Amino acid sequence: MSHQEHVLGIDIGTGSARAGIFTLDGVMLAEAKTPIAMHRPAEHHVEQSSTDIWNAVCSATQRAREAAGVAPDAITSMSVSATCSLVLLDQQDKPLELSPGDEAWNIIVWMDHRATAEAAECTATNAAPLANLGGVMSPEMQMPKLMWLKRHRPELYNQIGYAGDLGDWLGFKCTGSIERSVCMLACKWTFDPRPGYGWDHDFLDQIGMQDVLERARLSDQVRPVGVRLGQLTAAAAADLGLTTDCTFAVGMIDAYAGALGTLGRSLTDAPEKRLAVIGGTSTCHISAQPERREVPGVWGPYPGALCNGFVANEGGQSITGALLDHLVAMFAAGSEFGDDVHGMLSDVLLERLKNGDPAPHTHVCPDFIGNRSPLADPEIRGAITGLTLDTPRESFIKVYWAAATALVYGTRAIIERLNAHGYAIDTLHLSGGHGRSALLRKLYADGTGCRVILSDAPEPVLLGAAVAAMAANANGDVLSVASELSPGEQVLAPDPATYELHSARYAAFKQLYAGRLD
Repeated sequence: MSHQEHVLGIDIGTGSARAGIFTLDGVMLAEAKTPIAMHRPAEHHVEQSSTDIWNAVCSATQRAREAAGVAPDAITSMSVSATCSLVLLDQQDKPLELSPGDEAWNIIVWMDHRATAEAAECTATNAAPLANLGGVMSPEMQMPKLMWLKRHRPELYNQIGYAGDLGDWLGFKCTGSIERSVCMLACKWTFDPRPGYGWDHDFLDQIGMQDVLERARLSDQVRPVGVRLGQLTAAAAADLGLTTDCTFAVGMIDAYAGALGTLGRSLTDAPEKRLAVIGGTSTCHISAQPERREVPGVWGPYPGALCNGFVANEGGQSITGALLDHLVAMFAAGSEFGDDVHGMLSDVLLERLKNGDPAPHTHVCPDFIGNRSPLADPEIRGAITGLTLDTPRESFIKVYWAAATALVYGTRAIIERLNAHGYAIDTLHLSGGHGRSALLRKLYADGTGCRVILSDAPEPVLLGAAVAAMAANANGDVLSVASELSPGEQVLAPDPATYELHSARYAAFKQLYAGRLD
């Protein structure tokens, strides 16, 4: 067992908790993953359990450390990236049960859309915080979810003793500190970290949530990403298989960790031209520059959410990888492509692409659960057009192609909106599951006309969490840490031979939105 100093990066995604052990120069020695359960008690309701997630984090941490051959006392700091799901505890800091189960379902998952009506009410106020959200409140944010709880489950709302983003909750679980990350509060709670701003009490009064700050234990101060939050408690250290000498550093939302792990080295070089694209179950698009840019339909501007000195904007697509998985499950022919359906389809479509558009008349509107950006409309629903009486296998291939291109065109629409409001994006820093797909890599370059940069880091999101952990010993300067540690890169240029194909398909894609993207 090595006793040299190492750091631990934790990533809590939608379907699993992952742990990575890193050297101080950013090399990942080992990774382990543990699945986490999901509960869907009603339409648009998606829940998880903080007990289940804690057990998954501990299991992944212990197995990753053992696989890396690192002693417990060699892990000197750790941090977290996590989905922006809402964790609810009671006044004894126990899970507050939303739905019954062996382990209380006490988390409203980010993709839960039960609070669509409440989000619309927030938007209707036209209050100052809306200027930091692209003008529209999303049901994926925390205030609408808590409004829903207060309105529909008042007995539970009255029992709340803590409510926090998943990443902040892990810090609380590990250290006992209730201090919050600027990334979580700015992006998902309507907190404005600019000096003299903070919580907008007039807005909270308008939506009837005056009591939420005290009830959820939300303070008027936030902590920068990467600064020291505290040491592990004895109980947390024992569960994780670490020691109380391990420092927990303030973490961030998972997409921002992916952006830090891929974009961090480049933020001082024409940042207005760069966009981090973190594609997995959903896709987040994060750009940052020193100036504040308000972009309709795009979240932000968020000062400090990625790092000090930069103001971030965040576009998103609520389902991307999840949509492709859904199509595989929906079409019976999906079972004909073996265990690696996406890999086999990638090979088939790349071969067909050599002869032109594999399905010129088939198109998909990919917003099966609403459009996050740039239309910010949770009521939009998906559509498939141009089907004929092909064989089931052929129909499936064509629809999959149409969906894959549509996901990239959704990114293109976000780029166009950003570029109309102070950006000049021509470079994508791609990470996540989409970066591992040969088909999607090519489509992101050809379908947007941007060059695509692929990091050699095997797990950029875990690397971003590790950067935050290392920054605890650098006064929270995550940007300087990322600049020194960033691994090599590969560059994929768009193929000009596909320009006409994607121009035609993008025009058809925009027609599905009845002119709303023009």
